[in-house]
Amino acid sequence: MTIDIKDKYLKEIRLAMLIRETEKRLLNLYSEGKLFGTVHTCIGQEFIGISVARSLIPQDIIFSNHRSHGHFLSYSQNITGLIGEIMGKSIGVCSGRGGSQHLFQNNFYSNGIQGGIVPVAAGLAFSQKLKKNDGIAVVFIGDGTLGEGVVYESMNIASKWGLPLLIVCENNLYAQSTPQDQFLSGSILARPSAFGIQTKELNTWDWMNLIDSMEDCIKYVRKNRLPMFCKVDTYRLMAHSKGDDNRSKDEIESYWRKDPIITILNEFERDQEILTIKDEINELLDNAIYEANSSEYSIIKNLTLASDFKNVTWKRYSCDKERISVLIRKGLDNALKKYDTVIIIGEDIEAPYGGAFKCTTELSEKYPSRVINTPISEAAIVGIGNGLALAGLKPVVEIMFGDFLSLAFDQWLNHASKFKWMFNDNVKVPLIIRTPMGGKRGYGPTHSQCLEKHFIGIPGTRVLCLNHRYNPEQLYNDLFEISDVPTLVIENKVLYSRQVSSDPPTGYEIFCSNELFPTIHLRPKLPADITLVSFGGIALDTEDAMQRLFIEEEIVSELFIFTQLFPLRIDALTESLIKTRKLLMIEEGQGFASLSSEIIAQVAEQLNTFCIKCMRVTASENPIPAARPLEEVCLPNSDKIFNYAKDLYDGKSS
Repeated sequence: MTIDIKDKYLKEIRLAMLIRETEKRLLNLYSEGKLFGTVHTCIGQEFIGISVARSLIPQDIIFSNHRSHGHFLSYSQNITGLIGEIMGKSIGVCSGRGGSQHLFQNNFYSNGIQGGIVPVAAGLAFSQKLKKNDGIAVVFIGDGTLGEGVVYESMNIASKWGLPLLIVCENNLYAQSTPQDQFLSGSILARPSAFGIQTKELNTWDWMNLIDSMEDCIKYVRKNRLPMFCKVDTYRLMAHSKGDDNRSKDEIESYWRKDPIITILNEFERDQEILTIKDEINELLDNAIYEANSSEYSIIKNLTLASDFKNVTWKRYSCDKERISVLIRKGLDNALKKYDTVIIIGEDIEAPYGGAFKCTTELSEKYPSRVINTPISEAAIVGIGNGLALAGLKPVVEIMFGDFLSLAFDQWLNHASKFKWMFNDNVKVPLIIRTPMGGKRGYGPTHSQCLEKHFIGIPGTRVLCLNHRYNPEQLYNDLFEISDVPTLVIENKVLYSRQVSSDPPTGYEIFCSNELFPTIHLRPKLPADITLVSFGGIALDTEDAMQRLFIEEEIVSELFIFTQLFPLRIDALTESLIKTRKLLMIEEGQGFASLSSEIIAQVAEQLNTFCIKCMRVTASENPIPAARPLEEVCLPNSDKIFNYAKDLYDGKSS
């Protein structure tokens, strides 16, 4: 390499040296016990991040993975923020919350779930397309990530929708410790090619060509507003993390001998400019480590605090009668009209079909670029929703059946719920997922479940559930107004054809709490003997049983219907429970580790001096059969609720 070539790429060489020395210092800090968990270094792969970052413009977005230090430094050169973060200190770029794998600064993001970041990056690319700017999104994956199905879901959508997304695959030949010939079949480049995505093959040893050719790749994506897949052959010279390395020494040494940074430094070992750069880097690292050591650890607070809840007060509630599916559609229509940032995506939601339960009928005709059909790709579309939310939009993702949410659980648990907190509250994720749940339609074991218990209790999220007493149009109006945290809205299938109504049963009055998403209270005019608590579609059966209890047994009960299932406190129930000393929880799903369990646990913790008797009515412990008579046996209904309530009142155990 001539002096002229060195001078041409001096900035890139300096940055590669900075990344290399930073990674070496981090390994030393780990051996000294000053780091926590693990450290994934990119030693040997430095020029990849450099080749990408040098050609980006301010509005471009990078999404990286667990091996993100080199990408981050290439983008930001924020040494102190990186080292402070990995040391867990408040001076860190995310105040030490995320650590090595979870970094955020400006338009740089990283997360340790490799496959799951691809649809999020696709969502960020989609936001660039919607905003009609010149920005693109880049996502870094490894060859091991190619075993993840969501990667291909995302490629399909990126190609079909024409998203400006560059996927950079760092092909280092191993998935942690497993060699590529054990986990990968076929050709890497044949995979994106199957979706009509342009590809490029580069490597880190021809690093000058990597830098120049990556610039061409980025220009292609930017100019054509299309995805591209770039495979960069490379080799990770250090262990996957810390010291877990079972590769042969001969193999590793063969790659050390052709490492581009060592080659450059050997060639210019007496070059004064290179020697000066070395000294500058060492001084920068010394200062960064000193600042991080001098910094304090952040104070961690619970996301859900007692102060998040008001003292519950009640007011009389009334609303006009109207079909619930129509009111849902009105709520969505209002949002699309009021906020140009609202985007609704989902399977079969466009006209003329309008969704499996017709809640989006005609909306795609009114808002043709903002109500969009998707492939059957639950994980990818929720991930795209996450990306859109990070970009400042208000995405709504419809999942056709709640049972299918399991396919997108990673996007909820490891992405949507985590981003705001682990990125030090510098981002918001106003994602809304809508989905129907519940049985009594004869849809069988995989289309009839109530799975809300698997989604409640995840910090940083909200779970709402529609009922026949609270107007869903108002719920959606309020939800779009606050747009604060990822929110799952459960819409029971049985309710779609019912009307919302505030007409009280004989002998009752209807109240709602002052909570944003209120609890509904059917309050008897006589003193209550028993407290009933329910939510969703089963509240219809509960209300029917409540009336039968009074007519047939002269047992007076009062009913509370929760709209917000998480976060949840029992404040709305306290006054009633102190009087009745009897609680019957009714939910349609499985009882073990459920919302009923949580409410009864809170009662035991907070009202233990009142000796409150608790029982619950839930589904039987088996899958839900399709035959309606068998389904009736398995699911709670008015008769079961009536009998349990009577037993509870009589002091019997069921």
